[in-house]
Amino acid sequence: MAYGMSGRVFHAPFIYAHPGFELRAVVERHEKKMTERYPGIISYNQTEELLDDQQIELIIVNTPNNTHFDLAKRSLQAGKHVLVEKPIAATVAEVKELYDLAREVGKHLMVYQNRRWDSDFLSVKEAIESGRLGQLIEVHFRFDRYKTTLSPKQFKETKSMAPNGLAYDLGPHLIDQAISLFGRPLKFTKTTATYREDSEVDDYFHFHLSYPNQLNVYLTSGLLIAQPTPSFVVHGTLGSYIKDRVDVQEAQLDKGITPTDPAYGIEPEGSEGKLVTFDGNNQKNIELIPSYKGQYIQLFEAVHQTIRNGALYPITEEHIAWQIELLEANG
Repeated sequence: MAYGMSGRVFHAPFIYAHPGFELRAVVERHEKKMTERYPGIISYNQTEELLDDQQIELIIVNTPNNTHFDLAKRSLQAGKHVLVEKPIAATVAEVKELYDLAREVGKHLMVYQNRRWDSDFLSVKEAIESGRLGQLIEVHFRFDRYKTTLSPKQFKETKSMAPNGLAYDLGPHLIDQAISLFGRPLKFTKTTATYREDSEVDDYFHFHLSYPNQLNVYLTSGLLIAQPTPSFVVHGTLGSYIKDRVDVQEAQLDKGITPTDPAYGIEPEGSEGKLVTFDGNNQKNIELIPSYKGQYIQLFEAVHQTIRNGALYPITEEHIAWQIELLEANG
């Protein structure tokens, strides 16, 4: 594991908090920051030192996108279980190679898709699965930002350091959420575009996924969206559900709030989803629906159960292959 933003915010707090894990070591080539927060942890200078540590069972690959495939492969070859950040790889062929290798060496390969446990998405999932919307007609998921300047991190902005661009950055979140609810689409179209000055990579994408029973799912993201619309809009024959992107976990973790804090993962008041239905008299009813608590710790619980008890990791090989199929397609 590395200790940049991803390690500091999305991984170390949960490995430290979960009783089934021991936070043992990190790779820090330059500044040794992790021991300030986690005294006693081993800070290695090189990846090889981490891979050679015989007491380590699980490696977290949370480095730049273009290193995920190689580091995951080396970790498996070193006899470690692997949790790798999205996107796991650039192509479906690379995905197959990694999962085949995991089976060959008898280790678990798992992909980090934390947005399945966002409070807002859990709210949308509950609304859909409750049946209160009837037969679904169309579903819109968006993940918008407004960033006019290019990232100082070259691996994010340099075309030759693929996979990158917005599709491979935020696309895995939206695609995984759709796949977790609806499975593999019957067909899809992909559109990407570049609007920021001097950008080498896409900063806009749109997927249209077609499912059985005339269900249409639209996944959209842009980096120049000054006024985002609601991030989750679901229309069915019996009603609609609308929800903003309001999960607080990332912001809380970035401020040092731990997963064990009672306030962790709880949306602020006024963030409720809006359920709109009509009764038998054709009168419109609007109901505000509070969300479940955001729970990234559930991903780490799934990792623990997979390694220790052989449970099926919820983000399956098929889910990841379908995801990369969409991302790899020309758009």
